[in-house]
Amino acid sequence: MITGATAGLGAAFARRLARDGHDLVLVARDEERLREQAAAMHDRYGVNASVTVADLSTEEGISTVEERLTDQARPVDLLVNNAGFANRDTFLKVPVEDELTMLKVHCEAVLRLTSAAAGSMRDRGRGGVVNVASLAAFVPRGTYGASKAWVVQFTQGVAKDLAGSGVRLMALCPGFVRTEFHKRAGMDAGSVPGWMWLDADKVAGAAVKDLARGRTLSIPGVRYKALMGAANLLPRSVLARASSSTGRRYAPR
Repeated sequence: MITGATAGLGAAFARRLARDGHDLVLVARDEERLREQAAAMHDRYGVNASVTVADLSTEEGISTVEERLTDQARPVDLLVNNAGFANRDTFLKVPVEDELTMLKVHCEAVLRLTSAAAGSMRDRGRGGVVNVASLAAFVPRGTYGASKAWVVQFTQGVAKDLAGSGVRLMALCPGFVRTEFHKRAGMDAGSVPGWMWLDADKVAGAAVKDLARGRTLSIPGVRYKALMGAANLLPRSVLARASSSTGRRYAPR
């Protein structure tokens, strides 16, 4: 099962897993795009791809996906919690209601869907959960970074709690990935150097390999692994200044 499956990194996960012969459950809000994606996966890779229409910013949407994850007649062996978004402005310029919606999608939905999936997986003695976070989890980045930091800490903590159960959990922390993400947030990412961009398909492939290796944290790309090593040596004030400007120019409303 992949949430946020119709574009970007979610679509890349769908392609990678379908290519490996896995049947898919695709989750997103847009039913038309979901069905197009499911048909494409079936036609190209010969796998079964079902759709679950759900808005994870709502109670109804989260409950719908929880119910699917706990359906014992149709077990899910791998959950990719990929759904997410960024608000288009800085703190206090973003309505509190929008900040709370972000926390519902990035934190509450991730917690509840991980719980639903991992419980069923533990009963079967196998399974995996990939929770998509971000390198923003490790630098000062407002509500977005804070929510992704929660995802990392939550995932690694649960991975420790479930060690030996057959259930693997991993937080995926990519840097800048070429997707619709920044455009949807109204961000002008033109200031981001070309070398910092990652390919979505390569990120998904790296994540699948790292999960198989038993890692609880995946940072795709040699350049980002090196950057994170260097960041650990820098003062938080320097990181805060860099993070507040990189990739955060906003297009006119």
